[in-house]
Amino acid sequence: MNSDFSIDTPDHPKLCGRHWLPNDGVKAVVCLVHGLGEHCGRYGHVADALNQAGYAVVAIDLRGHGRSGGRRGHARNYDELMADISKLLEKAGELHPGLPVFLYGHSLGGNLVLHHVLSQQPRLAGVIATASLLRLTHEPPAWKTGLLHILNALHIQCPIPSGLDDTALSRDINVVRSYRNDPLTHDRISPSLATAMVRFGQWNIEHASDFPCPLLLMHGDADRITSAEASREFANIAGDRCTLKIWDGFYHEIHNEPGNAEVLGELTNWLDHCL
Repeated sequence: MNSDFSIDTPDHPKLCGRHWLPNDGVKAVVCLVHGLGEHCGRYGHVADALNQAGYAVVAIDLRGHGRSGGRRGHARNYDELMADISKLLEKAGELHPGLPVFLYGHSLGGNLVLHHVLSQQPRLAGVIATASLLRLTHEPPAWKTGLLHILNALHIQCPIPSGLDDTALSRDINVVRSYRNDPLTHDRISPSLATAMVRFGQWNIEHASDFPCPLLLMHGDADRITSAEASREFANIAGDRCTLKIWDGFYHEIHNEPGNAEVLGELTNWLDHCL
């Protein structure tokens, strides 16, 4: 069973969200943060797997994404995004008071949830980050990086193409086609968001030893978008609190790959272990 909700923000972009509820009892809540250019509606099958294991799922479309308000692919700064994630956690507490809460982010969402936990120190039962955007697999051309910094310094925030190669999302061609035909996906990113996600990805790695709660970090070793090596680096610095799982031959969206049932099983088993 699922239902929609919305959250007001102080600077007025309305955040649209979705709540997936198990048919039977709920033992914990998973708060989901999606990646760049997509939306939480693409995670219905992930929510179904979590529901079957007894977990409620609460998710939002990030500002500038999906059904939420704001310019496509734009956030003025990370403080706005950190506040939006705090709103998501508050909503989960309203819907399921007293239950353990997990935070789960994919790609840019992985970057965001890791930074939120390191900088905000929320009270959580654990964190899951998949294909985290700590570093890109391949550095963009120097001219593009320079242009983004110049535009950002001049406060010119017209979103530009992100350069995402959608064929690198999954080996399943149906996933790629669905992404291309989805009216709620986009390939936009603003200079402020682009420069911030790179800066704070590296910041997250440098502060990984301060991670305060159990963490499941998963990545496909054939990911051509975000760096699996950066996830390994984070895990090595984070130490015993972090469980690292590298999926052999998997592309960027490990939850949408052939064999994703095993990925979702790993996820639910880890959640059960934390509880």
